[in-house]
Order: sequence, then C-alpha cells, then structure tokens
Amino acid sequence: MAKKVTKAVIAAAGLGTRFLPMTKAMPKEMLPIIDKPIIQYVVEEAVAAGITDIIIVGSANKRAIEDHFDHQYELERKLRHDGKIEAAERMERIAELANFIYLRQKGPYGTATPLLNARHLLNNEPFLFLYADDFFLSPKPRAVTLMEAYNRYGQSVIALTPMDRSRSKSYGVADVIGDPSDGVFRLAGLIEKPEPDEAPHRDDTVYVSTAGQILTSDILPLLDNLKPNPKNGEMVLADAINELTQDHEVYGSVIEGHWHDAGNKEKYLEAIVDFALADENIAPAFRKYLEEKLV
Repeated sequence: MAKKVTKAVIAAAGLGTRFLPMTKAMPKEMLPIIDKPIIQYVVEEAVAAGITDIIIVGSANKRAIEDHFDHQYELERKLRHDGKIEAAERMERIAELANFIYLRQKGPYGTATPLLNARHLLNNEPFLFLYADDFFLSPKPRAVTLMEAYNRYGQSVIALTPMDRSRSKSYGVADVIGDPSDGVFRLAGLIEKPEPDEAPHRDDTVYVSTAGQILTSDILPLLDNLKPNPKNGEMVLADAINELTQDHEVYGSVIEGHWHDAGNKEKYLEAIVDFALADENIAPAFRKYLEEKLV
C-alpha cells in the first residue's frame, strides 16, 4: 500500500520580470485570475488531493502570499457586521485551507532548488511538487489525477500533457514505455527540449512534463547529490528524475483539461479569458463582449 501523501512543496521564488513593473512590489503569484490569485488555484488543487501541509518556497518580496493565506480578522469582522456572511466565510476558509510553512529560497537557480530548500521538512515522505504560476482548467484537479496514479502504483508520477511534436523544443518531453493504462504511462526518462525529429513521440504526439509531480522519498538522496546541469548551470529536477528512472519505476499521468502557464503575458491573458468563459455568472456577458469586439 502506498504511503499517504500529506505534504506539498510549491515553488514561488520567481522574480516575475516579464510582468514588471507590476511585480516590482507584488509577487507574480498574486496576479488575479478573475477574483482569486494564481497561487490560490494551485493551493486549492493540492488541498483537493488530500494535502494538509503546504510548504511555499518564496523569496524576499513574497510577503503578500503569507498575508493572503492568513486570517484578516478586521476584514472578517467588518464583512459579518455588514451582513456579508458568505463573503466573510469565504475569507475565513482561505486561511483554513491547510497548514502553511514559508521558506526563502537559497542556493543556485533551478527547478530542484525549492526541494533542496524544503528537504529537511519532508521527513523522507512522498510529497506533491507544484509551481505557483502553473495550473489547469480541468474537470478533475491535476493533483487529484496525480494522487490517483500514485495510489495505484505507489511510485513517483509526473503530470503529462499531449502536444504536437513540432512544439517539443520548448518543453521537457517524456520518453514513455508501452501503452497507457487509464492515461498512465511508465517512463524511461525525460528529454529536455529536444528537436522535433529527436523527440520520443506517438503518431507525432509528444507527452510533455507540465510542472506537477508526486515524488517518493527515493528522489531525496538524488537531490542531495545533484550537480548543476552543464548546459545552463542550474539545478534541474528532470536530471534527478532521469536518474530515478534507472533504479525505480516512474510513471506519467496524462492530465485532462487545458494547461495554463501564466509565466508570460499572453498565457496569463489566455487563462483569464478561459476562466471567465467557464464561470456561469460571468460568461454570458463576457462572451457577448468578446464577440462584439472580434467582429
């Protein structure tokens, strides 16, 4: 039986330079998608998967994230006094989503660095790893899909999204083995940004790693011994996962839905439009507005 996953690490240390000057004082993870910051969507999907303890690895200008997931008692009292009970309860629920732990990232840049910073808090347990600006609009939360695959196999599992092979150079591409079972592949490894003619594919479809994984404690010694990648000098998590595949089973689970990486302006705007069109309260008027603008 797979060991229960109760901890999540969320990487939130990026400087958000593509959104300057907005991110000079405000973390990019707090940019709103309609009425919720990006990072709240990520936290909520972790909680939906059964996570109770969330470690957010940030940096010096991320205080707003801590404030957002804390009680603001004056606001809650004011809302109740004004008869806005539902709004008050919604604010209270944000602070009660999980037990939050905040760390400042130290060390060389890279996707593995947040995990090295949080290593001492993981207690040799399996954990969920997500990025604070990377999320899905999907019928089932990504983290829930990953948890189902982990509970089934008891091994590390990463999120996969199918894409046309022509786009492989922009992503880490999974080298999948055999046929999928309920959307889950066994992995031989990850190939970072391969040329289309070199990318592992199925009928011109590649399966790219989309920034979400449940990792067993077997990854921790590999992280301890990880060296900077010679190509970019960064601590690359995919390098440790590749090493993990040599001695352990690693799986990839295809995530249904639309992947949103809000790391640039265009993708951020796409996320806002998609979430607005999926909101039954906003969608009718907003769709009409878009149709009128696009005529």
